[in-house]
Amino acid sequence: MFAFGEKVESYDGLMFNEREVRAAAGIVFLFAFMAFMSGFLTGNNEPTKLMVSVFLFDFFIRIFINPKYAPSMVVGRWMVNNQKPEYTDAAPKKWAWSIGFILAVTMFYLVVLNDIRGPINILTCALCLGLLFFEAVFGICAGCKIYNLVHRQKVKHCPGEVCDLTRGRAPIQSLNAIQKAIFALSLLALFYLAFGGIINFLLFGV
Repeated sequence: MFAFGEKVESYDGLMFNEREVRAAAGIVFLFAFMAFMSGFLTGNNEPTKLMVSVFLFDFFIRIFINPKYAPSMVVGRWMVNNQKPEYTDAAPKKWAWSIGFILAVTMFYLVVLNDIRGPINILTCALCLGLLFFEAVFGICAGCKIYNLVHRQKVKHCPGEVCDLTRGRAPIQSLNAIQKAIFALSLLALFYLAFGGIINFLLFGV
């Protein structure tokens, strides 16, 4: 029962199904985002406290018992069980989920035990949401990248073969000049929407 990852035929280490992991990240992100916005917009912290407690419980099971019994992973597996598995090494996920567990403990101490409200809560929650979002949507695992930085033995099996730095990009993955221009304009527009008021105030005093 106590394990981290599962044996898969023809693979030499313990593995996870990346589709299941990303589905679980998306599920946690959805409910965490709803709880965060509810607290932010209404001032009612009860949904946030509940979500933080569930988040901590879920990640405790992932780290200390077995990820396949964590509620989000069970639901994630059920949601994608008709898709072909995409295998990834288990070891780096422990690093990634340990970061999530530390953030969950921090939020549990601040929000649930002490009902503290302030910028630390918002920044911690935003970091959690950001990590979950990048994992679920883009398949980018920040903890996995840290694992590769501090371990001499690199990960062999990564989602989308991102560990293979010798692999070139296919033509369908390249950006042409128009796409690059759209990308740049999109970033500028997002930056202006986020900080336009500050920019106008600094430049024009309005």
